[in-house]
Amino acid sequence: MSRQYNRVLLKISGEQLAGQYDVGIDPVIAHYLANEIKKVYQIGCQIVVVVGGGNMVRGAKVAGHGIRRVTADQMGMLSGLINSMFLTDIFENNDIQTRCLSNIFADQVTESYSYRRAIKHLENGRVLIVAGGIGRPYFTHDTAALSIALELDCQVLLKATKVDGVFDKDPMKFKDAIKIDNMTFEQALNNRAIQVMDKAAIGLAMDHDMPIIVFDPMEKDNILKVCSGQQVGTKIDK
Repeated sequence: MSRQYNRVLLKISGEQLAGQYDVGIDPVIAHYLANEIKKVYQIGCQIVVVVGGGNMVRGAKVAGHGIRRVTADQMGMLSGLINSMFLTDIFENNDIQTRCLSNIFADQVTESYSYRRAIKHLENGRVLIVAGGIGRPYFTHDTAALSIALELDCQVLLKATKVDGVFDKDPMKFKDAIKIDNMTFEQALNNRAIQVMDKAAIGLAMDHDMPIIVFDPMEKDNILKVCSGQQVGTKIDK
């Protein structure tokens, strides 16, 4: 199978890594994702991974009761760093050359992020995991993923979710929910029922014409199909 894209960014939520657990990390899910990403790695598509921290700490929800919002967001970034360290080891255990760079200073556990270092790892054939969001409060991992995708010249942002794309209403609650194969940035921004990604991230994508594909990575070969240009999930573009 040939690749459609040369470089992509895959955004994984922390909740997906939790798998069968309410909190924490499910190694079974991580190994599955590693095997799926390996298929993309093997066709020569460069891949950047950003993983959230919602399986441990979601900053906006922790804030309050004496905890500053800045501190809460920093806790969320650290949760994303923990998930990134975990995925780095799992990927390497599955024979995927991987490097983790962090936008939070944590030199004892990972390399610090820089544009040149990130590009070098990608050009040397390594999967790149970027941890710690963008290192600043009030920016979610979704928005960080979009920013990083733009900085690293990715051609598309792949937004992993628990359902196969965007629906006109929550498919987990409504059996008659209808899947939308394609939609514009404006439609995604203006429809309040669509909450698959932060509006700030979608707005940034619209400003820079960065297409977003919302899909379910737990369906076998879906990540490979997306990177090969096949219709999977929902594409959001101009």
